[in-house]
Amino acid sequence: MWHGIKYPCPYWKILYPEDMRTATMIKHELWPLDGIDTKKEKFPCCLVWTPLPVISWLAPFIGHVGIRREDGVILDFSGSNLVNVDNFSFGSVARYLQLDRQEVTQGCSKHSFSQKSFHLTTKLGPCQCCFPPNLSGHMCKPGYKHSEFGTALTWDKALQSTGRTFEHKTYNLFTCNCHSFVANCLNRLCFHVAMDWNMINVAELVLLKGQWGNKMSVVRSFLPFMYVLSLGRTLAGWSFIIGLLSFSMLIVGWFLLGTFCFISLIEC
Repeated sequence: MWHGIKYPCPYWKILYPEDMRTATMIKHELWPLDGIDTKKEKFPCCLVWTPLPVISWLAPFIGHVGIRREDGVILDFSGSNLVNVDNFSFGSVARYLQLDRQEVTQGCSKHSFSQKSFHLTTKLGPCQCCFPPNLSGHMCKPGYKHSEFGTALTWDKALQSTGRTFEHKTYNLFTCNCHSFVANCLNRLCFHVAMDWNMINVAELVLLKGQWGNKMSVVRSFLPFMYVLSLGRTLAGWSFIIGLLSFSMLIVGWFLLGTFCFISLIEC
């Protein structure tokens, strides 16, 4: 009874429409970001860093980090049950690193169709992050782990979900701090197709790959340390330098051991 009926397109196109891929692309189509403006403190989709009072005077590599939304508004974990929004704790941004959203959402999948087998195949392509529309929509390798951890459809949604989680966390400089918050955001984004972001590699990312906001950022990051170093050397001699170096090594050792050896101690 169906003979003679002409379909507007082959039935395999009805079963596997080509616009499935287009719909996914439209869903994640990105509007242009505003440019970075250091004077107005606008850093869209950036990791940002600033020195801490007293602690950074003794160890200048230690600081406070946050992450920016697509509109440049900052979120940072600065106290127990407290996630600041658009109010960066401990001063203005000194270092920043903008993360490329194009890498985050494009090029994650490549589809091909075989008319003979009527089978739609999906091949993994290079991608930086995963925004799955559902549990079966993962294109990243750690798909199950990503689903278990928590996913989001957009950059801002990922930050919002992490913010809600950390509104119920107790802040501790040595176990659950601002770096833990940013690491949680990157894990929820599955940034660089990885689920192993932690305090150490977050600090490494922003300190080694970030750039200074301006010349004054460099001055206020290192001038107090140089002053303390000079004063201590004058008053206490080399013993102060050795003590300061030991303090820095002790802090670094704690975070390294806690992150890679005794994970339960520093897990947030």
